[in-house]
Amino acid sequence: MNQHRTLRIQDRRAFLRGSAWGAAATTVAGMGLPRLGFAETPELTSPASLPTRPAGVQVLMPRDRVPLSFIIDDSTCLVNMGHFCTPQFATAMPNRAEYQKPWRSWPREIPDSFVRQFGEWCAGQGVKGKYSIVPNPACVGWLDRELPGWSRADLQSSLKLVRDLMLPNWDIHPEMITHTRVIDLKTGRPMQQISPATMENSYPQEKKSVDELAAYLAYALRIVKNCDLPCEGITTPGGFGNSMKAELPIAVDQAVRDVYGVDLPHYFKYVISGDESTEPRLEHLRGVGTDDVRLTVNVPAGTGDWFGGWQGDSLSEPDRYCNAAATSGRMVELIQRRQPAVMICHWPGMYSNGSEEGFNSFKRVVESLASRFADDTIWMKVSEIARYWAAKQLTEIRREGNRLTLTAPFAAQRYTLQIAAAAGPVSLQHGNDRTLLSQATRRSTLDAGTWIADEQNLVACFDLPKGTSEVVVGSNA
Repeated sequence: MNQHRTLRIQDRRAFLRGSAWGAAATTVAGMGLPRLGFAETPELTSPASLPTRPAGVQVLMPRDRVPLSFIIDDSTCLVNMGHFCTPQFATAMPNRAEYQKPWRSWPREIPDSFVRQFGEWCAGQGVKGKYSIVPNPACVGWLDRELPGWSRADLQSSLKLVRDLMLPNWDIHPEMITHTRVIDLKTGRPMQQISPATMENSYPQEKKSVDELAAYLAYALRIVKNCDLPCEGITTPGGFGNSMKAELPIAVDQAVRDVYGVDLPHYFKYVISGDESTEPRLEHLRGVGTDDVRLTVNVPAGTGDWFGGWQGDSLSEPDRYCNAAATSGRMVELIQRRQPAVMICHWPGMYSNGSEEGFNSFKRVVESLASRFADDTIWMKVSEIARYWAAKQLTEIRREGNRLTLTAPFAAQRYTLQIAAAAGPVSLQHGNDRTLLSQATRRSTLDAGTWIADEQNLVACFDLPKGTSEVVVGSNA
């Protein structure tokens, strides 16, 4: 295991509180975590276990652009998690100052009108990411049954809004069952004891079997499925799983496959700081070289939460993501390093207890990034980033003259290859289907089904099918 990497991949809430980034946003880290040590992390895939590539052939990022994504934590239907979570954390950890805030004065609801406003604006800007749906938010009620304090029509309308408006551009994740109290799976009720040990943000505090951990994840996933919401991954609430970091990707794999039957589970838990790469990690990899490759993809964020915080009462610091001219900030740094630029927030911090200050700051960041980097970046859902990186690293490529044979365990959209000393035209053959790619006029117009070349390299972009396909360049295409 790479020990340097072990020290740099941190639980996001511990990172936000303990790093220089978190110093100005301690409450963002939130929800009851002490600073955590760097326990064992998942075993990362060794480069030796990955397929080798022919000389002169390189898999680039999709469309040769830097992926952007926006991870939203602590979201759900109607319930303002800042309002309902704070007193529960205060009971479990009464000495923490951030839980002594005037939560009664905060709105109990984040209305669907705000969800619509947010979702429609993001759709207009092409923003994509991950949107949590906490299944039993702060123990208020079960989203697949009833939500006390709201009518059944309110709940069903809220779920429909998520399905109709958010799903095209956002992955849906459970953020475990309640995000507050641990649920006894035998009874369906919160554990009787109230302490840090029975809060999901620090659960489990002792080792459990992979099966036990997977059962807890699956319980949350089934509620989301009962709400007719698709799902390919999970988000850990705070330090959930910190005592079982090596086992967590195995449990994610088992639970997501069992409940949803997806072929490529992923999860969000970590925040990356400093110079460490923000590229996704392939974990629990097995079956390479067979027709049944399986793994879990760990997609990290690369920023802190510098919007309104998990309680929605902090003032945003948008320049920490990107200043108005898009010349500085963490997102600018990652784009210029050509690494995935994934930013994170908490949903109450977008609503900002009704002022929408966090949302307005977010809009400024998105617009600033677009003003400078529109032709260099691409917004993607977290699942799309996970799938692309699995295909990027695991697709076997063989070259014979001007013909490349690709054996892909996973399909991926906008798969982009750079081939040295090659010339067009370019064709893609999969089974009996042959597609002749079109020549793009400039790099910024490169998209699926096109290619472009200069004196040194040819770059081809296409939707990669699962299985075996051939890319032919030059006169024989």
